[in-house]
Amino acid sequence: MKTAITAERLTRVFAHHVAVNAVSFDVVAGEIFGSLGPNGAGKTTTARMLTGFITATSGRAVIAGIDITDRPSAARRHIGVVPEEANIYADLSVWDNVMLMAELHAVPKATRIQRANRLLERFDMADRIKQKGMLLSKGLRQRLMLCMALVSDPEILFLDEPTSGLDLSSAHLIRDIVSEHNRERGMTVFVTTHNMDEAERLCHRVAIIDKGILAAIDTPMALRQRVKSRRSVEVCFAQFNGQPADLLPDLATAEVTVFANGFRTYTSEPGPVAQAIAARALALGLSIEGLSTLTPTLEDVFLSIIGREKTADNEARPA
Repeated sequence: MKTAITAERLTRVFAHHVAVNAVSFDVVAGEIFGSLGPNGAGKTTTARMLTGFITATSGRAVIAGIDITDRPSAARRHIGVVPEEANIYADLSVWDNVMLMAELHAVPKATRIQRANRLLERFDMADRIKQKGMLLSKGLRQRLMLCMALVSDPEILFLDEPTSGLDLSSAHLIRDIVSEHNRERGMTVFVTTHNMDEAERLCHRVAIIDKGILAAIDTPMALRQRVKSRRSVEVCFAQFNGQPADLLPDLATAEVTVFANGFRTYTSEPGPVAQAIAARALALGLSIEGLSTLTPTLEDVFLSIIGREKTADNEARPA
């Protein structure tokens, strides 16, 4: 399969701080690839090396088969970039912002007009084409930035925290449009995020980065399989006294989350635990309104991996 992005032992050192440490991966053409990690993990620095905005201390970044250090202009012709902070031109109108970006990418006039109209309509901004950038809300600025990135019809789109701090409507619309361009146009997407839900919804594969090191990389489903102990059973009752102890079999773990009308217990064997809870509830005369077995979330995986690394750090630290 064709490779769209290659990171080859990418390393970046700022003063005496190693922000990214020998990170390597390939992104297949046509996939949505997520770079997931806490703030300060090194994920944005990795993306900035891949797009040529900063130079790697060592290692190699290849975009569409082109080394971005050796031939930055040629590599950048294949990409669109949406940074976390929308850097639109505040004094220009919405329309002029899009036109300027299209002209910078040498999009023919007829094509850029057609694309701009289509994109602005899709982003629900067709009625704002004369509005100055400075007057837009954060959500609308982010929509405009994505529109500006897409007007050149890039092969590869880089998104840095694309929905951070946005209203639900803008966040939902941005995710939908990114998925559409991936599905319908085969666009490769590299998305940097610390939003677990976003990574789960959007990405075909996810790389988890922490402290500048690549901790894990796989599909969300495969990553969830790594933490089977985080599978769970959730039960809701018509009436609940907040005391789950009488209902829990030995197969359940001691970790229980209690909420208003029920509880969740974590177990590597959710099926038998659910059956045992149902049988005990019946014996006690409790009416079950809902009983579900749940797979681990990407957040469970992330916390498990980061937690193991913190434990290893503590064990390695001298007393």
